[in-house]
Amino acid sequence: MKPTATRKARPASKTANAKLDARYTSPKRLKTIFVGLDHLFPRAECALHHKNPFQLLVATILSAQCTDERVNKVTPTLFAKYPTAQAFAALDPKVLEEDIHSTGFFRNKAKNIIGASRQIVEKFGGKVPRSMEEMLTLPGVARKTANVVLGTAYGIPAGVVVDTHVFRISHRLKLSNGKTPENVEQDLIKLLPEDRWIAFSHQVIWFGRKICQARNPSCAECPLESLCDSPDKTV
Repeated sequence: MKPTATRKARPASKTANAKLDARYTSPKRLKTIFVGLDHLFPRAECALHHKNPFQLLVATILSAQCTDERVNKVTPTLFAKYPTAQAFAALDPKVLEEDIHSTGFFRNKAKNIIGASRQIVEKFGGKVPRSMEEMLTLPGVARKTANVVLGTAYGIPAGVVVDTHVFRISHRLKLSNGKTPENVEQDLIKLLPEDRWIAFSHQVIWFGRKICQARNPSCAECPLESLCDSPDKTV
């Protein structure tokens, strides 16, 4: 099924990002970055296990301040017990808190998951909405979560996912100097071709996990090392 059209709205920002250095954002350099990421992770996908858009939404909410590995250990049992948005919507928060306790911040996550489930049932016929504007009306959903679900579940490039890896690496490669994830997303939306928005995030997230770690990045193994002059480099 062809994805429904969605307005490509840039995230609002109270303060415009400082102007980027054209040496770091040239088409030639960007193409080299894309080639390197394609070589490393040609089929990069979301690490959160899911079978449908609703499961991905729940898993993404659970992943806040928690590793994907931990979420993936919790969700098989969780989704077996509560297979639909209707099932989650009927839950007592205390019950869900016990089920997701190990993911951290479980009270707030339970509140948001139940609230989002109820709104999906009551306003969207039990289906996760397919537009950024509608996604942002759900409790616990900001642009990052909305972009994950729209891009991964529906193939809709409504923006660029900016998690901690994308935020860090965008700065290391000087593709953004934004001080918030929203500011970084604004820069990336301007720099990346739209058909790269979804894949770029997946690739950079895996790149951040496997090579460009926060501490002691594996620069000697990095195909982008020659493009990078970050003070964090280890070579």
